[in-house]
Amino acid sequence: MRVRGFRFIRPVSALLIGLLLTGAALAAPVAKATPDAPVDLNNATATELQTIPGIGKVTAARIVEWRKQHGPFRRAEDLMKVKGIGEKSFDKLRPYLKVGKSR
Repeated sequence: MRVRGFRFIRPVSALLIGLLLTGAALAAPVAKATPDAPVDLNNATATELQTIPGIGKVTAARIVEWRKQHGPFRRAEDLMKVKGIGEKSFDKLRPYLKVGKSR
């Protein structure tokens, strides 16, 4: 459509283009900072556990709840007893974990 020599994009097309461009910017991955030192499974809060790549809010809450119900972790591999953490997940998490004495 032309009006006095200017070409106008139909409003619906402009809206779709805008949404696509905005969505692309929002969909870009956000880098998650990794912990500076291994995180202690027996003393870390849910927020501290979430600094580990691969552990989100739900998994962190499950770890804290497991610890409350069963006591301190004896070794890092005990983390696989927490629902949602299998061997593959554990292998990715292992470099970020340590097991210290419970406070």
